[in-house]
Parts: sequence; structure tokens; C-alpha cells
Amino acid sequence: MADKTQKWEDNAPGGFYVDKECILCSLCPDIAPANFKESDEGDHDYVFKQPENDDEIQLCRDALEQCPVEAIGEDG
Repeated sequence: MADKTQKWEDNAPGGFYVDKECILCSLCPDIAPANFKESDEGDHDYVFKQPENDDEIQLCRDALEQCPVEAIGEDG
């Protein structure tokens, strides 16, 4: 389970986030490219835009469920 106290600072404010357990597998940007992307440093993925509609919310939840290290959280 993701830890909101360990989330990356570059996450967009809001309910979804990626924490520092991320291993940059790029699964989340593959599933929800409108919301997740690789950091400029190239060492983690993060939420660059919070979901704005039901489809985006569902894709973010799909990414959360499939994350191999449980680095995605939803605390919104």
C-alpha cells in the first residue's frame, strides 16, 4: 500500500499520487497516459495531472491495482 507521507513532490495536488517505492516500471503511464508520466530525473513515475472524468479515474484505479510495488495511492 502506498504511503502518502512518502509521495514524490512532483505529484500534482489531489487524490492520486506515486510514492518513493516506485521502480519506474512505466506501467502507470502505459495504462493512464493522460495522468502519469516519467519524472524529468528518469527515476520514477508520478501523477502530472489528476483525473478529470470517470474514464480517467477508472484508468488511474487500474494503474493503482496493477502497480507491482503498490507505489500508487488514492487518498482523495
